[in-house]
Amino acid sequence: MKKRILVTGGTGYIGSHTVVELQQSGYDVVIVDNLSNSNADVVDNIEKVTGIRPAFEKLDCLDYEGMDKLFTKYAGIEGIIHFAASKAVGESCQKPLLYYRNNLVSLINLLELMPKHNVKGIIFSSSCTVYGQPDTLPVTEAAPIKKAESPYGNTKQINEEIIRDTVASGSPVHAIMLRYFNPIGAHPSALIGELPNGVPQNLLPYVTQTAMGIREQLSVFGDDYDTPDGSCIRDYIYVVDLAKAHVIAMDRILNDKQKESVEVFNIGTGRGLSVLELLNKFEAATGVKVNYKIVGRRQGDIVKVWADPTFANEELGWQAKATIEETLKSAWNWQVKLRERGIQ
Repeated sequence: MKKRILVTGGTGYIGSHTVVELQQSGYDVVIVDNLSNSNADVVDNIEKVTGIRPAFEKLDCLDYEGMDKLFTKYAGIEGIIHFAASKAVGESCQKPLLYYRNNLVSLINLLELMPKHNVKGIIFSSSCTVYGQPDTLPVTEAAPIKKAESPYGNTKQINEEIIRDTVASGSPVHAIMLRYFNPIGAHPSALIGELPNGVPQNLLPYVTQTAMGIREQLSVFGDDYDTPDGSCIRDYIYVVDLAKAHVIAMDRILNDKQKESVEVFNIGTGRGLSVLELLNKFEAATGVKVNYKIVGRRQGDIVKVWADPTFANEELGWQAKATIEETLKSAWNWQVKLRERGIQ
């Protein structure tokens, strides 16, 4: 009997790649997504990759009654991987209440429903934004949580606190919080990848869309930061490597391998790349030029951050394996495939 996992936001970018890895690892997957930043045809493409069609329900995690009914309909859900959230730093500064409602209430609903439906554990999609601008780099899980630079970052901090407080109160829930760095790239099949609705909020889709001619020009926000070339530095993690971390974490919860009821792991490569370095590597890896310009700084951006993934490497037995060149090529192959499919 396959163990059943609920993936919220499962037609989204990271969610869809994680569904593939879960299915290929023998899990039965149920996807919930309101399709606010994704498309239902992702389910078709997941099936093309794995040969298995995941169950899919168009539903908003803010809908408590709807979620309650879903757990009854798909009885025996043992674990949840919670991706469903609004995630753009810039937008969160403009629409803070949207972010607080979407990101906090969706988690609260799940945590209330889990004991009722005997769901053992949850993996929470957290972020390196909880560290703010770290005092020392690379950043470990022991680094202090800084005041958030954006409402988006603040929702991640508050959600981590909600999980800790819920477990501390005696709730039988187990949790692993994965603090991602910057996920990029696409599945090697080029059947799933990052395809946000509207204008991309993340760097690499904007790069590939500009390289394809869909966007006229990429804006690099600031070249006067305290970094070697003046642009912000991030730790870019291949999305498939990130997805695999969720499978390992779920196995850890369901097979009672946790050392504590709530655990935290950094999921990154341990390497920092500046925005301008990433653009240069993209052009070198693909042979395609990107039209970009330097503009002013963007509200909410951290100057530089990259992971110390040692704890995840040693305790989870997980590590990032893809090279940045392979990752950037996968993103471009995905963009080319979208053009072939007549998308954009």
